[in-house]
Amino acid sequence: MTSISPLPHPDPIPSFGDGDAEPQLRSRRSVGDDIYEVLLARLISLKVPPGARISIDKLARELGASQTPIRAALIRLEAEGLIVKTHLVGYSATAIPSSQRFGEIFQLRQLLEPHAAAQAAAKLSAEEREDLRALVNNMYEPSMDDEKLAYGKFAHWDAHFHRLIALSGGGQLMAETLDRLQTHMHLFRVLFHSSVTQEAIKEHEELFDALVAGNADRARTAMKRHLQLSFKRISPVLEAYGDTGSLRREIAARRTP
Repeated sequence: MTSISPLPHPDPIPSFGDGDAEPQLRSRRSVGDDIYEVLLARLISLKVPPGARISIDKLARELGASQTPIRAALIRLEAEGLIVKTHLVGYSATAIPSSQRFGEIFQLRQLLEPHAAAQAAAKLSAEEREDLRALVNNMYEPSMDDEKLAYGKFAHWDAHFHRLIALSGGGQLMAETLDRLQTHMHLFRVLFHSSVTQEAIKEHEELFDALVAGNADRARTAMKRHLQLSFKRISPVLEAYGDTGSLRREIAARRTP
C-alpha cells in the first residue's frame, strides 16, 4: 500500500450529474447496463463522493438517455449499498463506514465465510464451479481504456464471487446476512489501488482451487487468509483517516484533474 500524504480539503459536496466529463455510454449490450457501469465506476473511485446528490434529470441530459434505464441502474446500485434513496431528497452516494465499523464487519466475516467456504467445497455443483471460474476469469479482464471502470467491474465480480460461495456453503440466510454488510463495494472505494486487484486475484485463485478440489480444510484456510490480507490492506488507510469515515483528503485528490 502506498503511503498517504496530506491533501487539501475538498470543495463542498457537489450535486452529481452535471458536466462531469467521465466516460460516455458505449454501444454494447443494453443502455441500462452501460449506465450502471458508468455510475459504478464513478462511485467506486469516489469521483462521486460520499453524500453527493445524484440527479436523474441531469444524468439523463449528460448521458443522452431516458430516465427509465437510469432509474433501473440506480435501483441496482442501491441494492449494492452504494447509494441511498431518501424521501423528498432523492438519491445520494452512501457514506463510507468508519474504521470501527469495518473492523466489526471483518470480525463477522471471519466467523461466517471460512465456514461457508469449507461447506461449499463439498457442495459445489458443476454449474456453480463454472460460475466461480467465470467470475475469476472476468477479474483478469479489466477495461484497459478506463481505470475507474475496470476497478468498478472488479469490485462487482469480487462481491459476486464471495456471495456465490456463501450461498452454496451457507445457504440463503448466510448470503443475505453478508449482503446486508455490503462490505465489498465500500472496501474497494477505500482501496482504490491497482495492486489490490492483482493481490485479490491470486487469493481468489487459491480459494477456487481448494473449492474445486473438494478440500474443505484448504478452502477454509484460503478464505481465512484472504480475509486477513484484505483487512491488512485496508488497515493503514483506516488508521490514516481515523474514525470519521469521510476520507475527505482522498476524495479531493481523486477529483483533481
